[in-house]
Amino acid sequence: MKSWGWLALLLGALLGTVWARRSQDLHCGACRALVDELEWEIAQVDPKKTIQMGSFRINPDGSQSVVEVPYARSEAHLTELLEEVCDRMKEYGEQIDPSTHRKNYVRVVSRSGESSERDLQGIRIDSDISGTLKFVCESIVEEYEDELIEFFSREADNVKDKLCSKRTDLCDHALHISHDEL
Repeated sequence: MKSWGWLALLLGALLGTVWARRSQDLHCGACRALVDELEWEIAQVDPKKTIQMGSFRINPDGSQSVVEVPYARSEAHLTELLEEVCDRMKEYGEQIDPSTHRKNYVRVVSRSGESSERDLQGIRIDSDISGTLKFVCESIVEEYEDELIEFFSREADNVKDKLCSKRTDLCDHALHISHDEL
């Protein structure tokens, strides 16, 4: 009878480890896809486009404290992007790395909306995956909105690694994972 208890305990620990790894892969993949989408959207904005920021009140001397900043990285634009970016998770599929057996998420639809030219062999595409990825993406946006706006309001290198691994620990296992984009 004692051996059954140990077996149940071992099985529970094993299943807990597998679930934790699966959850970590999902959160990491969602964060990395989110960063890819935001970087792409920011790059699509005309760099000459600006927005006025600051106070529109008139100072006692008759002047205003208004500053023009690039629109692409403005808080207003980033907030707008964060409201809709997770809808694009439906354009991702799940792929299991054959060497590590970890899941990562890859774009399966090109940005123009056409099917990808990439080989989709080994990539699982279904509504459960995209729905779960969208839900996790929305959770990340909700929990880390301030950090996302902070990181994207100024240009930075390696945003994926800095935000998803170092700042949020969503990818603490995965500094080496590549994330393909089309």
